[in-house]
Amino acid sequence: MQRLLIALLVAALGLTPAAAEQLKATLFKQPYCGCCDGHADHLRQNRYDVTVQQTENLSSIKKRYRVPQQFKGCHTTIIGGYVVEGHVPASIVHRLLKERPAVRGISLPGMPDGSPGMTGGKKEPFVIYSFGDDGAKVYARE
Repeated sequence: MQRLLIALLVAALGLTPAAAEQLKATLFKQPYCGCCDGHADHLRQNRYDVTVQQTENLSSIKKRYRVPQQFKGCHTTIIGGYVVEGHVPASIVHRLLKERPAVRGISLPGMPDGSPGMTGGKKEPFVIYSFGDDGAKVYARE
C-alpha cells in the first residue's frame, strides 16, 4: 500500500521517488496558535504527513535552523531537509522539493492575509524568499 501511495505521489506531483518519501513534515509552533494549525491542515490537504510540535521557545528552533531575522514567521516547518518558514503555499513547497536548490530554506515573511492558514483575502502576490549561506533572493511569486 505504501509503495502505491508513493507511486501516486510521484506521478501527481512530478517528484522523484526520493522526494515523494520526503513528504513528512514537522511544524514547530507556539501553543494555541490557530493560524499555524490552519497551515498544517493546508499541508495535509496537499499530501504532506505533518507532525505538529508545540514549543514555548520557538526562537530557539529558528536559531537552530538559522532562519534570518527578516524571514521569521509565526511557525517553522522542516521538510525534506529544508526549512519552510511561515505560511508558504504547498505548491511552492512542492516546487522546492522537486527542484532541490542549494538553499537552507524558503520563507513567506509575516502573516499575509489570504495565505494558507490565514483569514482574509489575498491582496497581492505572495513573495517567497530563499535563504542560505549565500544570502537571500526571491524564490517565487504566487
